[in-house]
Amino acid sequence: MRAALVLVGLLLAAPLGVPATAAPSLPALFSVIGVGAGDKLNVRAAPDPKAEIVGALAPDAEGIEVVGLDPTGEWGRVNVGEGAGWVALRFLVAGPDAWAADALPEGLRCFGTEPFWSLRPEGRTLRYASPDGADKVLDLKAVLEVPGAASRALVARGRMAGITAFVTPRDCSDGMSDRAFALGVDAVLEGEGAPRLLTGCCSIAP
Repeated sequence: MRAALVLVGLLLAAPLGVPATAAPSLPALFSVIGVGAGDKLNVRAAPDPKAEIVGALAPDAEGIEVVGLDPTGEWGRVNVGEGAGWVALRFLVAGPDAWAADALPEGLRCFGTEPFWSLRPEGRTLRYASPDGADKVLDLKAVLEVPGAASRALVARGRMAGITAFVTPRDCSDGMSDRAFALGVDAVLEGEGAPRLLTGCCSIAP
């Protein structure tokens, strides 16, 4: 209970992402536009048209997760392969707001290391998986939100286990690659002896 109260404080004190006047809140999903059928959209090492090319997106690519903006607001940071890079936002168009009220992004998944674990909403349940044993599918009792922000608190309970997870906007690394994430997660896992605090990153990429 004490750990959960501390995490509530973290949720309320966390940055609220991009301003409410900016749409959509990040991370958000985009599609490529304005690129010829035989061409590609370059992903660069820095937000500069002369920077090294580190990857490319297809001219019809969809579901591209933008995890950050450069100071000019003209470049978006995306993941490609095992790393991250920058694309010119004039070649991207935003999809529907993934952070609609009373909802979770369809592709939301959270994960951590040491030990490897993952959380994924599935309808009105929350699936917790780890190498330690069988998956736990818990009833999703509540989804709480900070209005206008990419922040959510998930409360899930089962007969033998419970999870309270706080998803908040912050720079996050999975510790295994050079990929970048715009969401972090702190979760309290109960029902396996003493409560455990899990920390990791989240993505909304499909």
